Amino acid sequence: MDRVRDLIVVYRRALVVAFHGVLWTLALVFAVLLRFDFEIPGAYRVIIPKLLAISLAIRVLVHWRVGLFHGLWRYSGSRDLRLIILAATVSSVSYASAWAFLQSYTFPRSIFVLDWAFSILIVGGMRFLIRTVREVTIQNTLPNDGAPRRRLLVIGAGDAGEMLMREIVRIYGRRYEPLGFLDDNPSKHGEHIHGARVLGPIDRVVEIAQSTKIDEIILAIPSLRGREMRRIVEICRPVGAQIRTLPGVDRLIDGTVTVTQLAEVNIEDLLGRDPVVLDAQELARFIRGRVVVVTGAGGSIGSELCRQVCRFDPKRLVLIEQAENSLFHVERALRAEYPEIDVSPCIADICDSRRVDAVFAAEKPQVVFHAAAHKHVPLMEANPGEAIKNNVFGTRKLADVADRHGVEKFVMVSTDKAVNPTSVMGVSKRVAEIYVQSLSQRSRTQFVTVRFGNVLGSAGSVVPLFREQIARGGPITVTHPEMQRYFMTIPEACQLVLQAGAMGSGGEIFVLDMGEPVKIVDLARDLVRLSGLNPDHDIEIRFTGMRPGEKLFEEIAVDEENVDKTKHPKIYVGRFRPQALAEVERNVAELHRLSDGRDLDAIKRAFRRIVPEYSEGAHDAASEPPAPNEPRDADERISRPSTEVALAN
Repeated sequence: MDRVRDLIVVYRRALVVAFHGVLWTLALVFAVLLRFDFEIPGAYRVIIPKLLAISLAIRVLVHWRVGLFHGLWRYSGSRDLRLIILAATVSSVSYASAWAFLQSYTFPRSIFVLDWAFSILIVGGMRFLIRTVREVTIQNTLPNDGAPRRRLLVIGAGDAGEMLMREIVRIYGRRYEPLGFLDDNPSKHGEHIHGARVLGPIDRVVEIAQSTKIDEIILAIPSLRGREMRRIVEICRPVGAQIRTLPGVDRLIDGTVTVTQLAEVNIEDLLGRDPVVLDAQELARFIRGRVVVVTGAGGSIGSELCRQVCRFDPKRLVLIEQAENSLFHVERALRAEYPEIDVSPCIADICDSRRVDAVFAAEKPQVVFHAAAHKHVPLMEANPGEAIKNNVFGTRKLADVADRHGVEKFVMVSTDKAVNPTSVMGVSKRVAEIYVQSLSQRSRTQFVTVRFGNVLGSAGSVVPLFREQIARGGPITVTHPEMQRYFMTIPEACQLVLQAGAMGSGGEIFVLDMGEPVKIVDLARDLVRLSGLNPDHDIEIRFTGMRPGEKLFEEIAVDEENVDKTKHPKIYVGRFRPQALAEVERNVAELHRLSDGRDLDAIKRAFRRIVPEYSEGAHDAASEPPAPNEPRDADERISRPSTEVALAN
């Protein structure tokens, strides 16, 4: 089968070269005919075949070298035109020089110039003719249900807007009727781009909508982030048109813009953060050629960590997951997206030391990302014994196994709820942090912890819950009007976890820059508006009161961590004063005795002995969040460096 495919490729290349040869022959013939007014002297008729042979040989070599025989003509663009001009110039100069060196008699120099021009016109024209025929064919074959063309307005007359308009005019003219551009740059006002006029600043959108019906508004500014995206969406919302946007600059990898990339404005756009810039070389050194384990591989964070790891070519990726269905889905997705990666799925409970030990003995991992945990605050308040078993002892058993098997690096995924914890979930993660850091003092394994806040769209998080409530017609339930949280996207969190893991040398607790906190009620209202509805009118927002263990707002770091900047602008490092491992093990042993969960008061007293800053229950719901640079009180104070972490974005 491979031999047949190779023969087809060779045959196709030969046809392409032969067709180019015909075009170059026509170019030289036209040049000679034009030079001699279509009456070629007899002496030159003998010379022209020799000149043609030299010309074809040199042009084939030059054009092959620059790759012009390998592209698909129906996708020809400006880059192809530049290469055609370059190849024509180099080959014309080369064969003119070769002719002058090999022949003793003169030949009209104007023929070389005319041949150069004709070769560009004929070869380039043929390529773009094929592209034009394809585009016309596509336009004629697009389904037409008789509906009128959608009238659209493009926000942003920059490069992305120009490329998008070109795509619309070339291919989707039967589907869309462009009304023009809006752009805040006054130097562009009144100009035309692909026949569409720049009508004025963005603030004119409502005025324009009053004079003409707008079906769709496209935000063609890939660099839009957070507040600016929110401002423009609010300006456009009264128009009542569908609002779509292009992906951010971090996702427009090749710089091209097409209609198929358009998507509805989503909550990630309104809370948008600057794209994560990774040190790809450092990550490649960290991951490439190594056996990597991800626990909790079927969860939101774990599955995305698996995808990010696959980008850097591990030797093998081992998926540890307790839930059979979740493991099935993530394994199938990874095999489809990264067929070249060796994926090894393992159904295992991290609390089962024998099973985990057997997996490590068989797979011999070098890097472990520990993302398995119970994370729901109210559920862990009601089931504290399970938080102890999974978050504390599951982590302990996994870390001990990693230590015994000589794992090079162990990266634990933690949470901002471990800072001054008020919940069983938060304090259980803090105990896990303390154990991992204590173990790092005597282990050859480099134990690293990475702490961040909420991620948008993770399973069981607030965004999917709100969307479900909106779909049911409301109400949306928010616990408190002043409730605030830090948010980042799942890919951003996982990319930074990888980067922090690569940077760590053992014992660090890395803190991710979560940007500015967002009010949950504002998040709810944005989601309602993005659904085309009006908050408090179409969808009720109902305040239900804070749940056990909740805070009004989360913190990122505490004084003891001595938070410092790292070489990555979104990653900070805090070094806790590690506790002695023997002392930690004694305290944890008491937790193990209480893990049946029957004596809640005893569990919380045991937690408090290990984590003195743990305070039972939610903060006062009537209290206001502190100003960004003000400490909350003398007993629970946020350090200046941690405030910088929270507001650095």
